[in-house]
Amino acid sequence: MNNSESSENYLETILILSKSRPVVRSVDIAEELGFKKSSVSVAMKNLREREHITVTKEGFIYLTQTGREIAEMIYERHELFTKWLTSLGVDEKIAAQDACKIEHVLSRESFEAIKKHIAM
Repeated sequence: MNNSESSENYLETILILSKSRPVVRSVDIAEELGFKKSSVSVAMKNLREREHITVTKEGFIYLTQTGREIAEMIYERHELFTKWLTSLGVDEKIAAQDACKIEHVLSRESFEAIKKHIAM
């Protein structure tokens, strides 16, 4: 999976929003991320072309199987790193910001090793 950090963040945001809303729209994503709707529209077009999302004629956005897999992978990393850093005494807001950086650059192998180590 060769995805940009931006794409991964959008997919993760769609996943998170879909957990608390019946449907997700571009305006919801723009509001959540603090971006202009036009920027989100361009990103959604790119994600749709890569077959990570589908968009209904009403503008409802859904993750495809591959989009969901990427989103869940990033979300799992974010949650694990945020909890781990806060358990080390890092402020929760800083831990979440740092987790967001780490989650995109770590290999699957390294993540699995860290996850296994933390679970010990």
